[in-house]
Amino acid sequence: MKLVYISAIFGTARAVSGMCPSYTDYSAVPHGPYSSGAQKIPSMRPPLVCRTFNNPTIESAIRDISSSIKDPDWQQLFSNIFPNTLDTTVAWHNSSAPFTFLVTGDITAQWIRDSSNQVLPYLPYTATDSDLSTLVLGLINMQAEELDAYPFGNAFQPPTRSGLKPTQNGIGVNLNVFPKFDNKAVFEAKFEIDSFASFFQVSSSYWRATRDARFIYNEAWESAVSKILDIIVLLQQPTYNGRVLNKPVVGYTRLTSEAKETQFGSGLGNPVKYTGMVRTLFRPSDDATILPFLVPANAFLCVELEHLSNMLKILRVFPDIRDKAMKLASQIRSGINKHGVAMHSTHGKVFAYEVDGYGSVLLTDDANGPSLLSMPYLGFVNASHPVYQNTRNMVLSFEDNPWYFDGSYIRGLGSPHTSYLKVWPMAVAMRGMTSDNSEEVKECLDMILASTSGLGLIHESVSVGDGKDYTRSWFAWGNTFVSQFVVDAITRFPGII
Repeated sequence: MKLVYISAIFGTARAVSGMCPSYTDYSAVPHGPYSSGAQKIPSMRPPLVCRTFNNPTIESAIRDISSSIKDPDWQQLFSNIFPNTLDTTVAWHNSSAPFTFLVTGDITAQWIRDSSNQVLPYLPYTATDSDLSTLVLGLINMQAEELDAYPFGNAFQPPTRSGLKPTQNGIGVNLNVFPKFDNKAVFEAKFEIDSFASFFQVSSSYWRATRDARFIYNEAWESAVSKILDIIVLLQQPTYNGRVLNKPVVGYTRLTSEAKETQFGSGLGNPVKYTGMVRTLFRPSDDATILPFLVPANAFLCVELEHLSNMLKILRVFPDIRDKAMKLASQIRSGINKHGVAMHSTHGKVFAYEVDGYGSVLLTDDANGPSLLSMPYLGFVNASHPVYQNTRNMVLSFEDNPWYFDGSYIRGLGSPHTSYLKVWPMAVAMRGMTSDNSEEVKECLDMILASTSGLGLIHESVSVGDGKDYTRSWFAWGNTFVSQFVVDAITRFPGII
């Protein structure tokens, strides 16, 4: 049995050989040796004995992929970011059960969305590496247990048996949330439907990569999936039943000075009519929705419900869940096509970011995924789809998207989560991932390379005019997603970097 621990509060990280420096501190200071290119990218991997999961297959992949990169700065940056999840975020791993608890970086909790995305770049290697496959299988089992216990949570505390202490959420105060939750088990209870989609995504993606279906026969997995599908049905329903309020399903209010940290309507969200789509209270940025039908999150959920249903069909198990998932996917897709498309005065037909079924639409996009920009990456439409192309032109326009920023240092999508004039490098990577234009892809790569503030890691956000003004030096999802973009770029355009 292999057990891996790091401290619950990350003031220090505990490796097998002893005490190690906090990676929060380590990531905020450059370390040598530096790359020989113009950017002088530092070496930011923690010392070998301080890494939270060492894997020879990934070390070999780093060497192989780096050998396909000519630019010494990109060689070094890729070597830093591709293994960042394994190097720094495996807070607890029990290989015999298995269970895995992944933190998101400098925030000491496991987000369903983040942790799913953090392991996606490693899935191609799981079919031939049992340690790596066990790590991902453990994550699926952990998420199933978390969502089975409290399906409305977006981030969770480590399980008691891990020996890690729960961490107090500094903003998780003055709350009125229902259903009620235990803050020793749930770190944050901002209900986001992309958490459901992310759980389905990591489950079916792992199965497609390995054909290992053991998680399906975990009682918690079947129970969590069944509960999620029931909740989806409830959240498709309109706010009103005639002139009477339908029974509330989930609510969240917080005493705060920031509107993005609480919800309208005493926590229920703004009213909706039936569309087939599913209401959510929060966006993937953990910011409150304005109109409850978040179109890109519904597109993500639709695709992953289809994947779930197809997996169960091939495995010939749980026919009721299989059929229900496909029916829901069809209803959501129909709802997006009928109610999630709006007419823009400049760009024509576009996908809206949020709608309510009454005709209200919000035309914008957010740096966080799932986003409108990411819809081909999610698999909802092809990149050549005319409505997507119109949408892409809208969201990448300083004139038409209030959360697109353009400056001397970087340009791209930002988010209310990090306020004005800050671009998320992860969104620049998504722009590149969804482009077939080699010049545009190269432009995205160049902006990302220049955005690390001399620290050799991917930040959450960076000021458009000042590279030293950034948020989060340790952001594992950003690191692993940009590494996915690099692999995608050099595969499609050999020699691009």
